[in-house]
Amino acid sequence: MKPLDIGIAGAGPAGLAAALFLARAGHRVEIIERFEQPSPVGSGLLMQPTGLTVLDALGLSSTIHGLGNRIERLHGADARSGRTVLDVRYDALAGGRYGLAVHRAALFTTLHDAVVAERIVVRTGISLAKAETRQARTVLHDVDGEIVGDYDLMVDATGARSQLVAASVVAPAIRELPWGAFWATLDCDGIDHDPRALTQRYDAAKVMIGVLPVGRAHPAEGRKVAFFWSLKIADADAVRQAGLARWKAGIADYWPETTPFLDQIADWDQLTLARYAHRTALPPHADGIVFIGDSAHSTSPQLGQGANMALLDAAALAHALSSAGSVEEALAAYAAARRNHVRLFQLLSYVFTPFYQSDSRAIAWLRDRLVATVAKIPPAPQLLASIVSGTLADPFARAGLQECRWLEAALREA
Repeated sequence: MKPLDIGIAGAGPAGLAAALFLARAGHRVEIIERFEQPSPVGSGLLMQPTGLTVLDALGLSSTIHGLGNRIERLHGADARSGRTVLDVRYDALAGGRYGLAVHRAALFTTLHDAVVAERIVVRTGISLAKAETRQARTVLHDVDGEIVGDYDLMVDATGARSQLVAASVVAPAIRELPWGAFWATLDCDGIDHDPRALTQRYDAAKVMIGVLPVGRAHPAEGRKVAFFWSLKIADADAVRQAGLARWKAGIADYWPETTPFLDQIADWDQLTLARYAHRTALPPHADGIVFIGDSAHSTSPQLGQGANMALLDAAALAHALSSAGSVEEALAAYAAARRNHVRLFQLLSYVFTPFYQSDSRAIAWLRDRLVATVAKIPPAPQLLASIVSGTLADPFARAGLQECRWLEAALREA
């Protein structure tokens, strides 16, 4: 296929990674971003072997490892009894897999600096409203109806609430999820915590508190943790009105060891309320436009796959374009390459979310007794580790990737 003029909407991880893959393949690429200054949104996230493999393919492994924090297990306990109800270890799988917790700013900067270094055009301050096909080209309109771009292919990486998906004929309506979370990024140097684990405390499924050590946002900074507390979005205003002191006291009652983190929070402005939504675009493309990341498939964050799936999408799209004879053929190949993996993990997220975010005490009781017991019996530890790793179904081959050799990578990054 001849080099294409490609526009990418959105300068998040999906858009930036897609720009790098496609520009390196010889396409003429520009990114369109609605903010005046591209920047990350949110606190921390857990990079899985899937996303880390994509970053390695982009030559960015050393950079992200220099900022992130290696995670070896996910551990959760009942806040009252101390009973372990979640214990997932990456070493249950052969090969040396692990997670890498990162600040969102670290992931953004790693990708954005690479985009700048390759002189990929980034146009900012443009809010997109719709895309339409004109003479085999995709024309973009902003919210004022003005034409702001004209491409052979448009890549929508603007996220779960994409206006381009909303205006397309292929996408169902977005479904806002009732549960979200307050997030904060806090200092952790000198504070007792497990530096190699995502640690959580639960009260049934109505309360979930977590500490994720995420390393550094920038090389000169101290180490941080992402601290989160899940709640119903509808309850957020009432929680704020009850006061910060009451909120902090409630968390300290559940988990006294978090007090040094809570002492750093002096204002609600330090907390971000994360909202989540479900949408699946089937197929993830229309005439002249393709959806990647949360634009194509957004869901609950319970399995921590969002950014990792987005990076896989970017790799799969570039691979499809490299081996197809036409744009239409490439988009069909991209959809086929990602279909099974996306559907599997959306189903798993749907199944697992009520165990950790719901009003059901019965489900929480089942989680704490039956599920926690079964999870210790082989092959359950291996199964859970492969789910968390994002590798229960192979996501690599059809995206043109080879999974990292993790033991070699660990020695290289040490």
